[in-house]
Amino acid sequence: MLARVRSAAVFGIEATPVSIEVDVTYGLPCFTVVGLPDAIVRESRDRIRSAIRNSGFEFPSHRIIVNLAPADVRKAGAAFDLPIALAVLAASGVIQRRDVKDVLILGELSLDGGIQAARGVLPIAVAARRQQFGGLLLPVANTQEAAVVDGLQFFPVRSLTEAVGSLNDPHPVHLEPEAVGAPPENVHGDFAEVRGQRLAKRALEIAAAGGHNALLSGPPGSGKTMMAKRAAGILPSLTFDEALEVTAIHSVAGLLGPGTGLVRARPFRAPHHTVSDVALVGGGPNPRPGEISLAHHGVLFLDEMPEFSRHALEVLRQPLEDGLVRVSRALRTAVFPARFVLVGAMNPCPCGFLGDPRRACRCTPAHIDRYASRLSGPLRDRIDLTVSVSALPTIELADAAEAEPTAAIRTRVEYARARQTAREPSTGASTNARLSPRALRRACALDARTERLLLDAADRLGLTARSFDRILRVSRTIADLAGTPRVEFDHVAEALQFRG
Repeated sequence: MLARVRSAAVFGIEATPVSIEVDVTYGLPCFTVVGLPDAIVRESRDRIRSAIRNSGFEFPSHRIIVNLAPADVRKAGAAFDLPIALAVLAASGVIQRRDVKDVLILGELSLDGGIQAARGVLPIAVAARRQQFGGLLLPVANTQEAAVVDGLQFFPVRSLTEAVGSLNDPHPVHLEPEAVGAPPENVHGDFAEVRGQRLAKRALEIAAAGGHNALLSGPPGSGKTMMAKRAAGILPSLTFDEALEVTAIHSVAGLLGPGTGLVRARPFRAPHHTVSDVALVGGGPNPRPGEISLAHHGVLFLDEMPEFSRHALEVLRQPLEDGLVRVSRALRTAVFPARFVLVGAMNPCPCGFLGDPRRACRCTPAHIDRYASRLSGPLRDRIDLTVSVSALPTIELADAAEAEPTAAIRTRVEYARARQTAREPSTGASTNARLSPRALRRACALDARTERLLLDAADRLGLTARSFDRILRVSRTIADLAGTPRVEFDHVAEALQFRG
């Protein structure tokens, strides 16, 4: 007998509805899955057989053919376990309906019939609403994640037995989405704990306010890593739309814990310098988000930046410019958003003590040049703020007075972000780093004296057109932090001092 249920396949962070057809006929017992399944889906045959029997149902000892349509979309992951098992039970007559077309089903089965959490539930719920499905039958552990999407009926289940009951006698559960609320305070520490380094703190404040990229260069122990870890804390709280995007990416990556709803804190990702380029930007046979997408709307921190492989660093260039990653495969292209604030840290030389008055540098000029050249010119051109972080004098280390806290800096950043959003409400460019060239010229009208300063600096420093625009963007952010409508001489001068 033939039965049909619906599920979904996730590619990138988008979900595509999948029709699961099961035909149980007389013949030699076998269990065949067709329709471009991956190894995990093919392995589901044994999980499904054990789950059905251990749940008290009879597994049909006949010829079972499972078709996953459309056949040209790759089916990956264990979330197809539950819909295939329910389709087998529907074809056997255990479930009354042979064609369950109003409910989208997903879930991973345990051998005892329990249902485990699945990945990519938020994108699947969005696809279910877009395709006008009536409801979603899903694991209990994923309910808060799916509840973000309104307009759907939900059938949360803990076991295969409950899933069969939900289809035979539907009783949808009303779920209230978890409020976004305020993120946890100072997850990575408070800037009040950082002694001195006023210039570096100022650079990170400007970077957070305008969405700019920053590079901290200084000797070991000068506080570069300590400050970078606190950079995400001065970013404004996630908006609802931003939280949706961040949650969808983390859901696809399998980083949401059971019962987790919307991600409320700005992401902070700090991959080790041995990370591969695929792990950094995303990819794989069934494309998965990389570190830069997991840092979307947050901070990507690259500590000891010159120690990363040259190829891994160079693949950052396009995402830094476009704010997204395209991973092309034979049949489809996955698009991952990747708009983040890049914060890099490096030593001034291989030994780390160049310019340190207390310790002598042992590096030759050739070694220093070779070390600095690990960051290519095109990559440096995309970094807006470069700061030399000096070692702290002993007297400042012993100072017991607390510095300015994270909350005070975040207040100024939120004020500057609000000015940027109000200035370009129709373009969707919420930060100065995302302004179009035309909007940038409109927002950065300079007087003759300020324009002459910028042009002279461009000639003296040999700035590229990209660098010229980035100085204007940083200047506009400094003006927003100051609360002034025009970009003035002092704002451009301060932006120029951060151009390394």
